[in-house]
Amino acid sequence: MMKNIFYFLILFVYTNGFCQNQKLKTSVLSATKLENKTYIGFDGLGNNYYIKDNVFTKQNDPQTWEYKNVALGKITSVDYINPLQLVVFYEDFNTIISLDNQLNEIQKLNLFEIDNTIFASKIGLAAQNQFWIYNALTQQILLFDYLKNSSKNIGNPIQETIQHTQSDFNNFYWIDDLNNWYAIDIFGKSTLLANIPPFEKIQIIDSEKILFSRDNILYCLNNVTKTIYEIEIVEKSFQNYYYKDQILAIFTNQQIKKYKIKLP
Repeated sequence: MMKNIFYFLILFVYTNGFCQNQKLKTSVLSATKLENKTYIGFDGLGNNYYIKDNVFTKQNDPQTWEYKNVALGKITSVDYINPLQLVVFYEDFNTIISLDNQLNEIQKLNLFEIDNTIFASKIGLAAQNQFWIYNALTQQILLFDYLKNSSKNIGNPIQETIQHTQSDFNNFYWIDDLNNWYAIDIFGKSTLLANIPPFEKIQIIDSEKILFSRDNILYCLNNVTKTIYEIEIVEKSFQNYYYKDQILAIFTNQQIKKYKIKLP
């Protein structure tokens, strides 16, 4: 009880004028057993994505595709915002793998071999045949043209430690250790979007909305109306979640439950 009271006091202090405690209703769409693998999300074509023992799996019943690269070790992240060009990142080997929609390897980029001043710690697919890369060596965001094997820095070096990053085709988002939420576009325009509440897990939906969780409660923050909503779900505890196109997936050790929800 005291832990929850303390958290809500922190939440109140950090929200900087955000209204809160409104609730969002959900309705259950489906529930699927999750068998000893990590669910990472789904795309707009109905494909589900998993990782197990560093094997990346795409599933769309009744078909399943797999990609593994034992030589590169642990998968750091997967970008699937474009279902026709999936991107697997291996940070330990500074390597980016591009896959087609059947998980066939179409390009392998070892950044050490291309430019030994780039030590990527975050990557994402950007517009115009480019990758977003956060270069840990220079603490700078860059755009890497994967057809020309050339890169350009955008914006200034980031001074604070980064907690979380996400990207879409046109924007790279990050949250620093002061809980400041920033965005930079492909032209190099950087914007401070908000100072957000403390969180354990987070998903940036766009420049206006984020989902975040704390103590197994899920919230939606609307940065335009300055409102925080609590999302009503059945699960008392969960590992993670993923939202896309008015569908919210909540995943535990045992199952994935999908809810229908409209974010304000």
